[in-house]
Amino acid sequence: MSADYATFGLAPAMRAGGVLANGGYQVHREFMDFIVDGRPLLYQLSDLDAVSPLASDVPPAIFTAQVRGLLLEAAAPLPGGRYVIYGCPECESLECGAVTAVIERAGEDFVWRDFAWQTDEAADLELNGYHGIGPFRFRGGEYRAALEQLLADVDEEPPPRRRVLLIGARVDLLAKLAAALRTINIGADITRDAADVPADELRAYGAVAFGRAVDERERATVRAAFDRAGADVAYVDGLAPIVPLLVAQIEHALDRSPLEQRRLTRLIAVEGEAGVEVTSSCRVRLIAYRLDRLYRTHTHELFDDVLEPGKHRIPLDGRATKGQSFIVARTMGGVLVAPMVR
Repeated sequence: MSADYATFGLAPAMRAGGVLANGGYQVHREFMDFIVDGRPLLYQLSDLDAVSPLASDVPPAIFTAQVRGLLLEAAAPLPGGRYVIYGCPECESLECGAVTAVIERAGEDFVWRDFAWQTDEAADLELNGYHGIGPFRFRGGEYRAALEQLLADVDEEPPPRRRVLLIGARVDLLAKLAAALRTINIGADITRDAADVPADELRAYGAVAFGRAVDERERATVRAAFDRAGADVAYVDGLAPIVPLLVAQIEHALDRSPLEQRRLTRLIAVEGEAGVEVTSSCRVRLIAYRLDRLYRTHTHELFDDVLEPGKHRIPLDGRATKGQSFIVARTMGGVLVAPMVR
């Protein structure tokens, strides 16, 4: 084992939920990711749709137990001293697959080694091991400080803000949007005036989404109410009355992960071409939503492939992007939205 040390840290991360083109749903999850040598460990493994055990929506007792396990203050949940590092975002079943690793002490240090993809009680390193990843040796003080801070935050920090306030004129559209958001694990409320909402309730929201019919005076009144409450929220200007598109906009607004640690960092759509930038190898999906002259929505899947780090120019089907159209780009960890510019 190399005597070189790796740095260890934690940072907020998100598994973006959404309404998918096939009519299915993908659940929104927020979690703390492991930052190893300055990069999210999840990005170093492969293009996995997974979250760490340190998810914000698990009960405090379970969250604390997960942290205690990583500190080796509790027995390993799997044979051979193995711990789940990343698991299925939709459920907790090992049958769906999980990234596991042996965690052990080396004097005062902590070592993560023998990473593997595991679907049952025993890990087959030869067949399913992540060869070339690790072992990582972390300085004990740095490792313990990062994880113990999470334990202190459990009692001190307010609940995660996964609620959105929807403001608009089309009640039917807002009701459909609220239902879609709740389905993917994001709370949503509908109003037209936030002036009389108590400050503590306003501080429970992470984003405010405005419909296109809400004028600037009404928007200013809402912003003033949130300012008086001392609430730091993201404001979303709805691009079009298309529920999956609005969900994607809201998902992006709720992303509080550090900009320098995001995987999908840029999306532009100009003259039938998309410009996409990613920071690590990952699967990227592009979906077009188009409104025709009768305001009917048309959905087209345009691209689905793995991109290497860097900037990419992707030609788009002109029939799918004519007229008033919008492009949604998705990776495992994030989502971006851009109107087609001509």
